[in-house]
Amino acid sequence: MAILQGENLIKQYGQGESAVIAVKGITFRISSGEWIAIMGESGSGKSTLLSIMGALNSPTQGKYWVDQIDVYSLGNEERADFRRQYLGFVFQNFYLVPYLTLLENVMLPLATINIKRKEKRKQAQEALWRVGLDGKSNRLPNQISGGEQQRVAMARAIVNHPPILLADEPTGNLDTKNSLEIINLLQKLNREGMTIIMVTHNFGYAQFAGRILKLADGLLVEEIKTDRKKFSGQKI
Repeated sequence: MAILQGENLIKQYGQGESAVIAVKGITFRISSGEWIAIMGESGSGKSTLLSIMGALNSPTQGKYWVDQIDVYSLGNEERADFRRQYLGFVFQNFYLVPYLTLLENVMLPLATINIKRKEKRKQAQEALWRVGLDGKSNRLPNQISGGEQQRVAMARAIVNHPPILLADEPTGNLDTKNSLEIINLLQKLNREGMTIIMVTHNFGYAQFAGRILKLADGLLVEEIKTDRKKFSGQKI
């Protein structure tokens, strides 16, 4: 059963002669537990499509459902609640708050949830443990490496236990060693049942996913079912 489904999605910016159509009639179905990689040249519509999938950017035309919920029929507050329940986000830039500890950064998505602070700390500690950073929870972001900062960002994305993780170039600012650690962590989350949508320029990393959607000039031009790679490096 499809957990994410888009039908004839179109996204246009501007009007008239200056209009830019970033996404041109894309249709897709993604099953629960899949790992999908989205590839394409700069300007192909990858990040725009991901922002639509993330309930952040209303399509000009078309429909988008998650778990049979018509996402863009929701009001703003309902959509915010929906994102908190269903989605985790990881970006190329880590977006950590520099004056907060790693634990406090991971706790941020829990700020509006009505549970005790002790429980919030417990959930954040668990998320840091899942990404291999439980011993560094009191450090500040500038006291850890770039690869570790990305793992903190991933802990923040999964602290709410969302069923879907959206990752926009999660290895874009990392060297090969740290990139493979992030890929290894994504594999682990996917094996645990999380649905992952990852935008990447790197075909080698895309092959860790089960399916690749290739975009060009706003169009979905090819779908590739991969012979999935398995990273055999040290486990996190």
